[in-house]
Amino acid sequence: MQELTMELDGKSKTPLYEQIYEFIKSELQEGRIRYKEKLPSARALAAHLAVSRSTVDLAYEQLRSEGYIEAVPCKGYFACQLEGVFRWEENPGIRQREDSDPRRDYLYDFTPNGVDLERFPFNIWRKINRQVLSEEHTDLFLLGNPQGESGLREAIARYLHQARGVKCTPEQIVIGAGNDYLLMLLSRILGTGRQVAMEDPTYRQAYCVFENLGYSMCTVEMDAMGMMVEELEKTEADLAYVMPSHQYPMGIVMPIGRRYQLLQWAAKRENRYIIEDDYDSEFRYRGKPIPALQGYDRKDKVIYLGTFSKSIAPAIRISYMVLPPSLCRLYERTAMLFSSTVSRIDQRTLEVFIREGHFERHLNRMRTVYKGKHDLLVEHLKGLRAVCSISGEQAGVHLLARFEDGRTEKELIGAARDHRIKVYGLSENIVRHHAREGVGREPAGIILGYAALSEEQICQATDILKTAWL
Repeated sequence: MQELTMELDGKSKTPLYEQIYEFIKSELQEGRIRYKEKLPSARALAAHLAVSRSTVDLAYEQLRSEGYIEAVPCKGYFACQLEGVFRWEENPGIRQREDSDPRRDYLYDFTPNGVDLERFPFNIWRKINRQVLSEEHTDLFLLGNPQGESGLREAIARYLHQARGVKCTPEQIVIGAGNDYLLMLLSRILGTGRQVAMEDPTYRQAYCVFENLGYSMCTVEMDAMGMMVEELEKTEADLAYVMPSHQYPMGIVMPIGRRYQLLQWAAKRENRYIIEDDYDSEFRYRGKPIPALQGYDRKDKVIYLGTFSKSIAPAIRISYMVLPPSLCRLYERTAMLFSSTVSRIDQRTLEVFIREGHFERHLNRMRTVYKGKHDLLVEHLKGLRAVCSISGEQAGVHLLARFEDGRTEKELIGAARDHRIKVYGLSENIVRHHAREGVGREPAGIILGYAALSEEQICQATDILKTAWL
């Protein structure tokens, strides 16, 4: 500790040394100065507080004599151990977060948010990162373009055109640290005086973000092809948030006919837009790849969201938004004052990772890996066909098991938990604004994400689930 700032009152009847003593004692008692932490030297503290050295010496001596600090020859003053000697009250208004990870209580976790990190090319990423840092570009440590680095936006534009059929220029792309930030940015562009329609069941995280941003929300029922446009027409929504490539959590892949219906809905009014979240679109296991909805848009009605969280790793925290040209102009007027939330070094590293072909090779490798895990899980779940049906197996990194034997999600999750397996209920993602006929008789749904599990763990966990659920 080099400095210790406090407010001293020279006009007070309390001597300055006593004010310093009381302040440091309070810091020690409340745990803000921790055990064995070094205090500033008497000379340094006196200079910092603009008081005499003898004033600080008196305060330190009083603290030392009462056992709050100790003097170590040639090293300085250090805080003593107060735990068990002095007990202070915690602030009831502040709740400390648990450091322990609750997932440690489980042998297997079917989290839908996981990725396989063991196959991530750490050596290549580390090499590129060192290369970027060794380049003589000191401007990387300065604030960059609020939209993101031009090199990364160019690399993303090329990738989206080749892999997803997205038609855009680098100038339409905005880079941010996660989709949540990009949705916040979008709210600055579009304004919050709108209604957002989302699929039901829906991606709960996005729903909560919109709600907290102040949007009016509504949900629209789905059928086997995704959001029902005729039901969407009955709402007052002018923004429709959809996940056509692989809807979470139902796993539905929206066919081309329904996509055109959505585009027609948006084209009917000037202020209508579709927000396309291309969730885990990189992973498809059956049939030919279906281009993004944005690629079919001819009226500039689709706002495209993508992320590297699934294809690389969640901690990368790099997402991107493709704006229609008309909204690009609005962005320049309303949202460019927000600095980029992604480090320029990370952006440059990812740019090189994509440009040199490492991302494509990694993606191809992970498609093979996830397909193997997908097929293995589907095969092992056949033993549960007597009590449940499996859906959502065409793409993505999770499956949905629907139980029609009368058991509730709570019972199924509890049975799995008793065997130290973590599974996730479908009902957590259901947000209904109106009652539907037969809602109480709908089958329980369990979401099974498999990306973070090894092949051996998938086999072991599903064998245990058979025991738990049959």
